[in-house]
Amino acid sequence: MTENERFPNEELPENIAEMPEEIPGAGTVEEPAEEQTQEKAADAQEEAAKAELEAAKAQAQEYLTLAQRVQADFDNFRKRNASVRADSFEEGRREVAGQMLPVLDNLERALESAAEDSPLKSGLELTLRQMREVYGKLGVEAIDRKGEKFDPNLENAVMQAPADAGEPGTVAQVFQKGYTMGGHVLRHAMVQVVEE
Repeated sequence: MTENERFPNEELPENIAEMPEEIPGAGTVEEPAEEQTQEKAADAQEEAAKAELEAAKAQAQEYLTLAQRVQADFDNFRKRNASVRADSFEEGRREVAGQMLPVLDNLERALESAAEDSPLKSGLELTLRQMREVYGKLGVEAIDRKGEKFDPNLENAVMQAPADAGEPGTVAQVFQKGYTMGGHVLRHAMVQVVEE
């Protein structure tokens, strides 16, 4: 079979040298496929970049939320720590003030038994006045409720007085003073209460 029999409708050039360099329509088939492939690759890269950006945004938001939570936890810790420290300081002050109460009691007893116009009495008065001033600055107050209704939150009843000693259920006599500091009882007063 000859060339003309195989391609009857086409004229074949006699000489291969006369053949055109480009065959019309030959390149058009490849170019669209290559462009589509490039477009698909560009779209895929764009989608991947968008997905990566979204993942980075989500991670940044997660880190921001974590940082805010850590900051809030630290602020709460600092506030709690300051509160605990203040409470501990106040508790320490109350403890020291309570431990010094027997010294105050002994100064009062020594002053009562000191002779009049003696230098010892004037020295005890001065010391007792200073001690009371310090207690005043600390907010320590004596519990003095003689004649008032007995309060178990402030007083310990150690004796009972007869009914004719006063109104029933009231404090008839104070044996040992009690003291409070900042609303806390340092020492309950020891009292005698009129029987009911």
